[in-house]
Amino acid sequence: MSQSKDMTVGAILPLLFNFTMPLLLGNLLQQTYSLVDAAIVGKFLGINALASVGASTSVVFLILGFCNGCCGGFGIPVAQKFGAHDYRTMRRLVAVSLKLAGIMSVAITLVTCLLCSFILEWMQTPDNIFEDAYYYLLITFIGIPCTFYYNLLSSILRALGDSKTPFWFLLFSTVLNILLDLLCIVVLKWGVAGAAIATVFSQGVSAVLCYLYMYLKFEILRTTPADRRFRPELARQLIYIGAPMGLQFSITAIGSIMLQSSNNALGTACVAAFTAAMRIKMFFLCMLESLGIAMATYCGQNYGAGKPLRIWQGVKVASGMMVVYVLLVNLILWTSSEKFALLFVDPAETEIIADTALFLHVSASFFPVLGLLCILRYSIQGAGYTRLAMFSGVSEMIARILVSLVAVPMWGFWAVCFGDPTAWVFADLFLIPAFIYVYRRLCGIVVRETNS
Repeated sequence: MSQSKDMTVGAILPLLFNFTMPLLLGNLLQQTYSLVDAAIVGKFLGINALASVGASTSVVFLILGFCNGCCGGFGIPVAQKFGAHDYRTMRRLVAVSLKLAGIMSVAITLVTCLLCSFILEWMQTPDNIFEDAYYYLLITFIGIPCTFYYNLLSSILRALGDSKTPFWFLLFSTVLNILLDLLCIVVLKWGVAGAAIATVFSQGVSAVLCYLYMYLKFEILRTTPADRRFRPELARQLIYIGAPMGLQFSITAIGSIMLQSSNNALGTACVAAFTAAMRIKMFFLCMLESLGIAMATYCGQNYGAGKPLRIWQGVKVASGMMVVYVLLVNLILWTSSEKFALLFVDPAETEIIADTALFLHVSASFFPVLGLLCILRYSIQGAGYTRLAMFSGVSEMIARILVSLVAVPMWGFWAVCFGDPTAWVFADLFLIPAFIYVYRRLCGIVVRETNS
């Protein structure tokens, strides 16, 4: 147990900071996957190839977001049992989650691969980039089991308070991805498909290494034959928490798909600008996402330990960390967005560079809203109220659909830039009262248990 971390005791700021930093580095590395793919594709294969990679970004988020959300949800009961020191049930939850991952990832892979062409047609993907977009999306879907298992194993380790181990495997995998990108695209001339192959293979290696290390080094996770038996009651518990988290990501992505479809209809230049801006934006959002993930583990453990006041204190500390970070990021993006755009396109592409900078300036201005969204949503999920948190995704979906159907036809790319910020505002309007409700429920549970 030397590598696990009990977050139910001790000073909150250093606990959250030390837990969040490896998560941040890991998320930055995952975004480096995306940045490297897009940068190498844009520089070596051209604007059309870059647009073909970006044309299906929202679809990838829809499918992989569901998988990753389920994985995060599967980790919450593990964190709760760890916080309650019920290690036997914790091990059995881990064993069942690995079996569920196999069934779900294979089923999702089969369905998405069959629907690949239809999805791109429905999204109004331009004809000149359709073929490359199809192969990129197809290969990404084939690699879903690799992504599913890596995220599940990482979620289990985080549930035990270890955010460092997944980072080291991801670091190795990122370096491998960069090398394979250069090999597949520059040397072997496999084009856009080569970028997808490099990413999928790298994630598969990371998943295998994480699995081997987890069972060799974490004694607390070593199971007996009885622990490894499939238990329907535990499977239902995992799905009860994991499925709403996955659906929340997917519901959010439906709005993103509508927004991206509207942007695709504006032409290849807007698709390329959207692709570059999203890659840059996601890179800077890593801290907010990492802080949210840290809060899910923190709240899960403290929920299991029966400490609601400590959850509230953690939300306040996390919000303070978020504000400091957001101020720094706004300074960077408002002064350097055009320079970041040059990572993807040549200086002669002035229209794409200007649109990329516009998108980033608008997004950065609303980062405080997104930061609060991440903290509250993950805190609610960590406490086990994943179905309630899912409705914040519905709020985001409605906002993006309204922007796509009403604003984009009227104002074009300007409206696309405000699509995500509008969704973040809608989500916070739901999450703030939702968190207050959850916190009061948790306090009431503790009072009843104390009096009984």
